Amino acid sequence: MCNICDTENLTGKSVNQFNRRSLITMAAVGTAATFLPEKLFAKTKKKDNESVSSNVPKPLNILSPEQALERLLEGNQRYIKGYSKRHDFIAEREILIQGQNPYAGILSCADSRISPEYAFDSGRGDLFVARVAGNFANPNNIASFEYAVEVLKTPLLMVLGHDNCGAIKATISAVKDSIMYPGHIPTLIESLSPAVKAASNLSGDLLYNSTRENVKQNVEILKNSGPILSVALKEKKLKIIGAIYRLKTGEIELVS
Repeated sequence: MCNICDTENLTGKSVNQFNRRSLITMAAVGTAATFLPEKLFAKTKKKDNESVSSNVPKPLNILSPEQALERLLEGNQRYIKGYSKRHDFIAEREILIQGQNPYAGILSCADSRISPEYAFDSGRGDLFVARVAGNFANPNNIASFEYAVEVLKTPLLMVLGHDNCGAIKATISAVKDSIMYPGHIPTLIESLSPAVKAASNLSGDLLYNSTRENVKQNVEILKNSGPILSVALKEKKLKIIGAIYRLKTGEIELVS
């Protein structure tokens, strides 16, 4: 009788039972490893960037501006295809107690249909997001991004507009038809009007052109915002780009 067959005599269990239990054990170990905080693996991973430090909660977030953009776009492709990563929120909470080091900052519209964290398939601690209807730069969100760049060393900022934007629609109505809005809504209109007026001189769909122009104008505002953002940009520590989120597909369209 072969040694394998002897297994049943020695243990009282069949070979199939033994193999099944082994497979279950190995699968459990593999699953546990998948969900362990990435900080635990920081020392074993090859360092692609010399500035990687074990003192940050998410070492894999230390990227160059170009690497950060690539990671955003890769996450968006997973989101579009429905292959989003599974995130261990319990482990993420644990490693983020002492701090954060997000790899990208997003100036997003407050529209409930837009969620940068989902659109880029990111975990907590990955994105530093500021949201306002119409995704325009103002002193408060500029200050927020200055903090992200200067203190948290975030290498990439993105102004993220989206198609069919209600704030842009309202601004078009105000500019073209002199529609008056109640409350504090006119403050949004005032900030978005320059883009609508500039787009009025372009051929094509006014709503899309205004959305695109608004993204471009606010990218320029951030790029020229001193003393922190403009200096980081000049030193190539920071990249500032624009994009439009497509509601139908979830695709991110970069705006040059």
